[in-house]
Amino acid sequence: MEFKDYYKIMGVDRGSSQDDIKRAYRRLARKYHPDVSKEPDAEQRFKEVGEAYEVLSDPEKRSAYDTLGQDWQAGQQFRPPPDWQQSFHSGGGSRGFTGGGFSGSGGFSDFFDSLFGEQGLRGARPRDTKGEDFQIRIGLTLEEAYQGASKTLNLQLPEFDPETGRVQERNRTLTVKIPKGVVEGQRIRLPAQGGAGIGGGRRGDLYAIVQLSPHPFFKTDGRDILLQLPIAPWEAALGATVKVPTLGGPVDLKIPKSSRPEQKLRLKGRGLPGASPGDQLVTLQIVTPPATTPETEEVYRQMAQAMPFNPRAHLAV
Repeated sequence: MEFKDYYKIMGVDRGSSQDDIKRAYRRLARKYHPDVSKEPDAEQRFKEVGEAYEVLSDPEKRSAYDTLGQDWQAGQQFRPPPDWQQSFHSGGGSRGFTGGGFSGSGGFSDFFDSLFGEQGLRGARPRDTKGEDFQIRIGLTLEEAYQGASKTLNLQLPEFDPETGRVQERNRTLTVKIPKGVVEGQRIRLPAQGGAGIGGGRRGDLYAIVQLSPHPFFKTDGRDILLQLPIAPWEAALGATVKVPTLGGPVDLKIPKSSRPEQKLRLKGRGLPGASPGDQLVTLQIVTPPATTPETEEVYRQMAQAMPFNPRAHLAV
């Protein structure tokens, strides 16, 4: 009988933590499950992973395996010492192995039986392992991000049942409460809405990642709202008070006299709400009216005579 390197099968180091082993098991069980895997040896690999997890997830079995197998390598011919089960116990007493980690989809190998016996296999029960966390993207308008909202989602989420060994897409309908002031990329946690736990462990969580839809005239920078505001040349030159849109409704904005193109004005606290609310940053865009009639052309001629202005003077040409 050949020695089995359970650490190599799981793809983990001998010093790996229990959390590392649990993560490796969940990943490999999904990868090699015969119902979903296209690997030619999926069924065999799935059983090997289950067997390795049965040993490495149980502290007593793992300690015994580490002690007995520290001088062996995978593939070497192996025979355990007589009555080694009864002689091994970390506290110096003697007992066989009962309980364990994974109730596999079939019988374990002769190697496993030679170490832990049929009682260890019969007594195996799934260990208390938290289910996998899932992530989805949730599209929101800026208005929903500003005001908060309640969204109903119809989802198809994978469910892996370690008892039956099946992975299936299952329809789920969830209602997500969107708090006021969420920003692009923010994660909203839905507790216990992720993958099923292993061996009675609690379900994983579902994280809804905020994805803001494009807005006709607003953009975002964190909690700040950005707006390009067109103004007329005389509003820029003489100053004016104009109505501007914000997510909370229109407000009056004072345009300073002699404003420049691309000049930025700040509406404090008019961005997305939060512990530190964002601002609305308004960038001035001076728009020149077209001269489409003889009358408007004459106005421009009068301006040119009354205001001898050379915008290219700094170029020295």
